[in-house]
Amino acid sequence: MKTQLTSPNVNHGAEKLIPRPVQASVSEMAEIVLPNDANPLNALLGGRLMHWIDLAGALAAHRHSRQWVVTASIDHMDFLVPVRVGDLVILRSSVNRVFRTSMEVGVKVWVENYRSDEKRHVSSAYLTFVTIDAAGNRVLVAPVIPETADEKRRYEDAARRREIRRAESKHRNRT
Repeated sequence: MKTQLTSPNVNHGAEKLIPRPVQASVSEMAEIVLPNDANPLNALLGGRLMHWIDLAGALAAHRHSRQWVVTASIDHMDFLVPVRVGDLVILRSSVNRVFRTSMEVGVKVWVENYRSDEKRHVSSAYLTFVTIDAAGNRVLVAPVIPETADEKRRYEDAARRREIRRAESKHRNRT
């Protein structure tokens, strides 16, 4: 009897997966909040910010994996301060850790009021992206190399968050 060592529906590819530093995935986007991004109180819609966070996270995931990616999950999010029409929103993202065919990406969001030269933290989120090929099969991802103390801390924290996500998923599937 032959034991299957690889998962079905995973494209293992012949190319060697060369580890890449976290810095190679760092991405930044900027958006000016316009009236169509806001509610009647001229505050940014939470859903619009979530959309921008998803895009910023995907940028980092694409840069690291050099593959197509799909969003698998987003962890808990809080909106810490209001963002108003005319404000500049800065989103910075990077890959925290790679897990075979998926990766955790951290996104941190700031609001800049360029008139008052004030910058405040708006939100942070952790997203999981899965790499896929054109047929929708999962693709292996090159490992990420954390180099700085902060990157190493985020790398270790990502493993703990993954275990929490798995436990929550297991619990949901039982109920």
